[in-house]
Amino acid sequence: MLTWGSGDRVALLVHGMLGAASQYHSVGPALAARGYRAVAIDLPGHGSAPRAPEATMDLFVDAVLAAVDTPPALAIGHSLGAIVLSHALPRLRPSRAVYVDVPFSGPSTDPPVPAADLRERFTTSRAARTVDRLATRPGWSAEDCRVEAEAAARFDVETAVALERSYIGHSVEKPAVPSLVVRADPSRYVSPERARELEEMGFWVRKVPGAGHSVWYGHLDEFMGVLDEWLEAT
Repeated sequence: MLTWGSGDRVALLVHGMLGAASQYHSVGPALAARGYRAVAIDLPGHGSAPRAPEATMDLFVDAVLAAVDTPPALAIGHSLGAIVLSHALPRLRPSRAVYVDVPFSGPSTDPPVPAADLRERFTTSRAARTVDRLATRPGWSAEDCRVEAEAAARFDVETAVALERSYIGHSVEKPAVPSLVVRADPSRYVSPERARELEEMGFWVRKVPGAGHSVWYGHLDEFMGVLDEWLEAT
């Protein structure tokens, strides 16, 4: 767990698959400058958290709930972290929620992907996340590359395999609290059509032009600008 700032106004930050709390190394200080105590957690099998070869979504939700002892003023989840956050929402009860580059697809009727296929996919993804390879991504700083490569090296494949095989998705309905979806532009995960559907459900949806899946890498000012605009409006 990493913390920036102090006080009772908590912003809880939940990273994506293959990531870690350090993914928020620039967002955390930016939130602290806005008066929050930003708390970034490591999900099971990520960062310094224990591996969980029998992981379920409930276990990941429990990890989020254990990070704070009071409802946060703001909760931000990226990719997988956004899905976990959406499941935790009824018990976490944040004042506002932000979901970063996540499609919120509904329940799947497809059979689980074979464990061997998932294991190969995650192992390949982990091996590809080296500093040298990440340095080719537009706009990424040396620190972005370092923390992502370090997170990948600590990522537990078996935890991810177990989670993927146990999770079938869930339906997303009208948000229970003011909710923002921030998507990359272009995004592999949130198409313009899906963005319109989410807006019709009651989500605010905004894009960061030129950003990749880790939206604030190389675009921190734009990401925080979208967040500020939404917070002022809600």
